[in-house]
Amino acid sequence: MGGFDLKEVTVTHHLAEQNDRIMAPMMPFMRFFLEGAWGNRTAPGADFVAGNPQEMPLPGFTAAVRRWAEPQDKDWFAYKENVDSAQEAVASALRGRTGMPFEPDDISMTTGAFAGLSICMRTLLDPGDEVVYLSPPWFFYESMIVSAGGVPVGVKIPPPDFDLPLDAIAAAITERTRIVIVNTPHNPTGRMYPADDLERLAQILAGASERNGRPVWLLSDEAYNRIVYTPNEHVSPVAFYPHSFLIYTYGKQLLTPGERVGYVALPPSMPDRESVRTAVFAQSLVVGWAFPNAIQQYMIGDLEGMTIDLEHLQRKRDRMVEGLRAAGYELHVPEGAFYLLPKSPNPDDDAFTERLAQDEVYILPGSIVELPGYFRISITASDEMIEQALPVFEKAFAEAMP
Repeated sequence: MGGFDLKEVTVTHHLAEQNDRIMAPMMPFMRFFLEGAWGNRTAPGADFVAGNPQEMPLPGFTAAVRRWAEPQDKDWFAYKENVDSAQEAVASALRGRTGMPFEPDDISMTTGAFAGLSICMRTLLDPGDEVVYLSPPWFFYESMIVSAGGVPVGVKIPPPDFDLPLDAIAAAITERTRIVIVNTPHNPTGRMYPADDLERLAQILAGASERNGRPVWLLSDEAYNRIVYTPNEHVSPVAFYPHSFLIYTYGKQLLTPGERVGYVALPPSMPDRESVRTAVFAQSLVVGWAFPNAIQQYMIGDLEGMTIDLEHLQRKRDRMVEGLRAAGYELHVPEGAFYLLPKSPNPDDDAFTERLAQDEVYILPGSIVELPGYFRISITASDEMIEQALPVFEKAFAEAMP
């Protein structure tokens, strides 16, 4: 057969199919960042694309890095799993913010929320289990679900208010549903879900669990739970539902997304949580040692008390909302997170994105987050970028009108 190996061809074909299933949801994202106007820009311009820092980091963060980089014993940089002081700092902070009696052993330190989500999915999912997520979503939910062996089931959040679509979630749950993902404050809408809605969601999940004869788990993605605008207060979904995981990253509150440190927290109400702790620990090992580096864990006690300037961030939000509405854009006022989600005056949001890029204003088209006809703006942009961009937004809106 001239060296032809049917088994090898079959394996290669299987890998190609698997890769296609994982990569397909990410292709719009990849094309935009690698081939679009933002990826090919020659000058920084007014960058509203991602939640990246546009100014120097918090001095306290830099000081903490320096402080904890100095070794205190011979094992300072040895293998580290969950560092006790980090778990204790997180549990104490959660007790203060939520009023729930979290214990240090309830905390699994992770390399950010990205790793936390992956660990939880791989802990809970059997092949073919369904995972309900809200759309517009964070970029990677769908691909992560597929990679973990699950089947993604998107549920639309209706504009313009982007309320939690409780009836649609209930309708989407089947006997194969294993996980529901809720992100509050929500990326990209900035919507925060009130306690009444979260309590009803818990009732829906409890009823589905009883019908299915096994728990429908809740993954509460709370990456932005410290990015909350006055007078709003964050309410954690895990306060209402015992079969849930609280997933967090410090990259948002500190605006240091390149420093991958976060955690998964098990609520004290979770049944049989000793077994769940063990399963989460095992997955943290086998997914590729998902524990943060030693220095990052030593720093947690310092980091818990730090946040970026939320008053300044809220002023930037208000300035952008005021300026865009004055120019004619339709948008709601986000209650948390980093983003605005205006309606594009051109239904082709990709074309509108390219138009703004001509004047060095860079935004994220809504099609990338399953919401064509809208676009996302990150208000981590500097004040100078905002003032540079507002006249461009006004001009582009006028040009798009018939």
